[in-house]
Amino acid sequence: MGATRAEKEAEVAEIRALLDGSALVVVTHCQGLSVAKSTALRAAARAAGGRFKVTKNTLARRAVAGMDRAGLESLFTGQTGVVCSADPVAAARVAHDFAKENPALVVLGGALGTQILDAKAVEALAKLPSMDELRATLLGVLVAPATKLAGTLAAPGRDLACVLKAYVDKQS
Repeated sequence: MGATRAEKEAEVAEIRALLDGSALVVVTHCQGLSVAKSTALRAAARAAGGRFKVTKNTLARRAVAGMDRAGLESLFTGQTGVVCSADPVAAARVAHDFAKENPALVVLGGALGTQILDAKAVEALAKLPSMDELRATLLGVLVAPATKLAGTLAAPGRDLACVLKAYVDKQS
């Protein structure tokens, strides 16, 4: 027996809320993905701060229809799943890395904000460093001049101490 109209409307609202709360949405084909692999993908998405959901195409198209991501409608064909995250890189990285190890998962495309992405653009996003890596790099760039200045200022005193120690060692 099929789902009632109220259940379908609730599912459409859930998909719309999921897409609205995500910076990046990646649409995938998951034909032939076993339950164990699907569970592993859900866990990987959850660990990265995202979510993976297998969607019914007609309901997903209805959810996307009134949104600014309406270009995603064409991707919802076949057995599809959606990987979403608030971090723009996390969902792309999870989907791309999982697809490399599991050929049953195929990345079709996605949406970053209102911009519709193809599979190559999602792959390019997946290769970008994460926000934590970018913060660490920026912090290293900001701290490097102060570290070099401290080393330069300490060098004459250190060199003088080495010369005096060598002189004392020579006298002994």
